[in-house]
Amino acid sequence: MVRATAGVVAQAADADGYVLRAATASDVDGARAVMLDTVYHDLRSGYVPRWHGDIIDLEGAYLRPERCTLMVVVRGGEVVATGAVRDRGPQAPPNPRWVAERFPSGSTAQLCRIYVRPGHRRHGLARRLVRELGDFAARAGGYTSLYLHTDPSVPGAEPFWRSLAHEVCDERELPGGGQGIIHFELPMPTPGDHPGPPVR
Repeated sequence: MVRATAGVVAQAADADGYVLRAATASDVDGARAVMLDTVYHDLRSGYVPRWHGDIIDLEGAYLRPERCTLMVVVRGGEVVATGAVRDRGPQAPPNPRWVAERFPSGSTAQLCRIYVRPGHRRHGLARRLVRELGDFAARAGGYTSLYLHTDPSVPGAEPFWRSLAHEVCDERELPGGGQGIIHFELPMPTPGDHPGPPVR
């Protein structure tokens, strides 16, 4: 069960020693390391400023804004997984205009940076992060859509998101293949099911 204490999500460690909680400033370096390792090794894009600027300024992107959050999973004092909510939808270009119009900034909670270190996969950490991030968006107020996109070339990414979310647009089916990514929408949890103040 999640509880808010001084603005931080607190949970007891599970049987495997994993703790999922809202990130603090002391988690920023560990979270950034997970994210950069993922963009270099899994996504194979390397750091691209126009795509990954938030990774450099995690505090400005996720810790300070009221309706954004960064969550981490910690085990043995090490950040091993991350997930975030940002308060802006996909932009056009590079995304299709109709997708950007369907998920406007302000009313769209975008899930992003849901990354798990390879040695800690297959423990349900990504699913737990998605659930907690959705709960955060519901409590934050003002969000009507829960959106994300994924790169299907990353092993396991497409089947994982298809098990949780509804496909909105598979750019591989567009003329020219678009960016090759898939856009998804997740059900927005009901705010009444999540009592208490927004968790930051």
